[in-house]
Amino acid sequence: MSEAFKRDIYFSFFMFTADLRPNDADYTQVLVRHLKALTDIGYTGFDVHIAPGPAHAGHHAEVESYVRLKKAFDKAGFQDVKFTTNVGTTRTYDPTSPYEEQRKQALSYLKSRVDITSVLGGENTIMSGPFLYPYGIFPLTDDGEEIWSDALQDWIKPRFAAAGSIFQELAEYSADKRVKLAIEPVKNWETPGPTMVSEALDFLESADIPVCGVTVDTAQVVMESQGPAIFRKNVARAAQQSRLNYVHISAPDRGAVKDSWIPWEIMLGEIEPVYSGPYLVEVFNAIPPFESSMRMTRRRFWRPDEDAPEAGVDSAYDVARAALKTLEEKIDSHGRRSYP
Repeated sequence: MSEAFKRDIYFSFFMFTADLRPNDADYTQVLVRHLKALTDIGYTGFDVHIAPGPAHAGHHAEVESYVRLKKAFDKAGFQDVKFTTNVGTTRTYDPTSPYEEQRKQALSYLKSRVDITSVLGGENTIMSGPFLYPYGIFPLTDDGEEIWSDALQDWIKPRFAAAGSIFQELAEYSADKRVKLAIEPVKNWETPGPTMVSEALDFLESADIPVCGVTVDTAQVVMESQGPAIFRKNVARAAQQSRLNYVHISAPDRGAVKDSWIPWEIMLGEIEPVYSGPYLVEVFNAIPPFESSMRMTRRRFWRPDEDAPEAGVDSAYDVARAALKTLEEKIDSHGRRSYP
């Protein structure tokens, strides 16, 4: 990649874990060794998932545990490494709930996640993820029947409307903390909504939330989208409104990026001219909880220092190295025409 136009490229820790276990000092050292290997490969930052804490733990205690984790990272020499976070809401912490008290609990939860993001990433970092509607929770009728299609669209509309005031307050809070919010639409077998970038943009516009944006994920767009024409319109729409806050580079099977079915010409052709933020290489490894929640049939990429090497299977570092090289080559091939 041209040095004059060096792009920040981050790597997702979904390759290794969905829980940083900030109170586990031994596991912190495993994370440190992964950070060392990946920065040596050439990554300039990392995206980490902030798992829901124990039911008995208060949000303040959770934030403090990440303060200690960040100190451990700094002590290991990673004080200048950049961090973003991946956050999802839950059945308990549901900002779309019809019950006001539950929405307030969700706001407190999401504010704590902004605090954790700020602790790890400092100013101008990003909190991304499916944090509008609870991840993995699908609605049922009173008779226990699943709700789909037109009925689902009718059901979820008032839920999104109920979340409007919560997100207005959350956006103001995150702006004060200098944390960018980026709602990530995900596949229809992961969530009932939002599943498309246009839906997330519609929510932000209808709720009048000017300081919140979206994540564009290449895998989600390929698997759950309306086609290249709408993709182009959505990227332009997000960019014009200063809502294009994060871009995830992920293969449709959520595995290796190298030689994957990412439509590079369409996607980078639209994104590169209008986006100046970091790219995130996101690989979901076949580890708990992903192997079951995402019904993975492919073999696990073995994790140095955690798994035994397996003949004929790539290591996590091999996959990360090849992904970085691929993305840098694709960015170079498109050139850097202009930035907003």
